[in-house]
Amino acid sequence: MGGKQNPDQRRRELCDAAITLLAREGVKGVTHLKVDRKAGVPDGTTSFYFRTSAALMRAAANRIADLDLADLTAATGSGAHGDVRGLARLVIRSSTGARLVRSKARYELVMPSSRDAGLAEAFSHNQQRFFELHRNVVVALCPADTDPGLIDEKAYVLLTFISGLMLALARGDRTINSDEELHDIIAAIVAAVPAASHREGVAAVDR
Repeated sequence: MGGKQNPDQRRRELCDAAITLLAREGVKGVTHLKVDRKAGVPDGTTSFYFRTSAALMRAAANRIADLDLADLTAATGSGAHGDVRGLARLVIRSSTGARLVRSKARYELVMPSSRDAGLAEAFSHNQQRFFELHRNVVVALCPADTDPGLIDEKAYVLLTFISGLMLALARGDRTINSDEELHDIIAAIVAAVPAASHREGVAAVDR
């Protein structure tokens, strides 16, 4: 990485290197020096930008969350009616390439986040937006007169399913192999949450 870099760009590059190492070696396998070497920068660069391992992990988690949100927004659209097929395509594509690397890194950080408030914040600060985008997908699959509270519950169930599926894909589970198949499963899940199960308080994931 020759030439001068602005600080924000350099931080992103270091975070991307850390994400790759997290996916390959886990949290314990990531050091400042290894990130330097992976990013192709002089020794000491990572420790200059991120003084501690905790700061580096939190920055990597924020980078993952921002990239995830950007992908989901692009895939499903930002309007009131989400793109169901776009969501299905994105999830299936998370099983390969750079998105698979990111998924593996994300789950390496999930358990430490239960003991680190900074990591937990990185994964929660976009949660409302994630919920809204999944809710838009549910709206696209439901009749226009569907009760808003029921829409919220269906969105919560869908978000929970997608989160679990992405974990399975990160672990190598290929039970669902195509976005067409996943599209049909999403539609079935949304249809299967009946009005009788509607519970007060599910709305908007702890908002």
